[in-house]
Amino acid sequence: MTGSGRSLVRHVLRIPFRQINICRTPEGKPYLSNCSTFPNFNFNTSHQGDYVGIASELLCLVGLDIVSVSKPQGETTTEFISNFSSYLTDHEWDCIVRAGTPSEVLTEFYRHWCLKEAFVKAIGAGIGFELRRLEFHHEHWTNISIHVDGELSKKWRFWIFKLDEMHLASIAKGHPEDAVSSYKKTLSNANVVEEQLHSTLGSPVEAFTFWTVEQLTQSLEYHPA
Repeated sequence: MTGSGRSLVRHVLRIPFRQINICRTPEGKPYLSNCSTFPNFNFNTSHQGDYVGIASELLCLVGLDIVSVSKPQGETTTEFISNFSSYLTDHEWDCIVRAGTPSEVLTEFYRHWCLKEAFVKAIGAGIGFELRRLEFHHEHWTNISIHVDGELSKKWRFWIFKLDEMHLASIAKGHPEDAVSSYKKTLSNANVVEEQLHSTLGSPVEAFTFWTVEQLTQSLEYHPA
């Protein structure tokens, strides 16, 4: 991980820089090694266009994905999203193509796509994960729920944010027991009790804090790795 990424972790946890040891699982999931004070601390970064984002949690899993709602070049919106039809369930495909105008269809597609990516990143899975196993339901993009292999999971919550007219971000929060085996081994408290989980998942996700590069550097008191 870059020095700035390690500085972000330092900023969140308020621990000495020398105690921050970032490792990666075989699937490439970064994690904080040898930090007994925060046994389940995990984080996720994403970048797209002019944005770089980070989300972190002390207990449950967290995933973040940022997408650019850019118009396809050289093909229609329908042709573009058809390239991804094998990653979508029949229900999701129907929701997308019935969204309205080509612009609305494209936005609907990217909402589903970034939710899938946020979940996969949260559990620490690699690129081989079958995205069609995931199906999202929502009420006007609130109360978002996930079905995994056709079954509703009550161990996860999701949020969609509009960063600007061209960028969306999604956050996934869920139970540590759903992490892939290599990533679960890095968590000291994978068996979170139900009361703790509901309390953590019930906490609202606040809006992002936006910083310029200069503000970020000054705030984090950047130190090279």
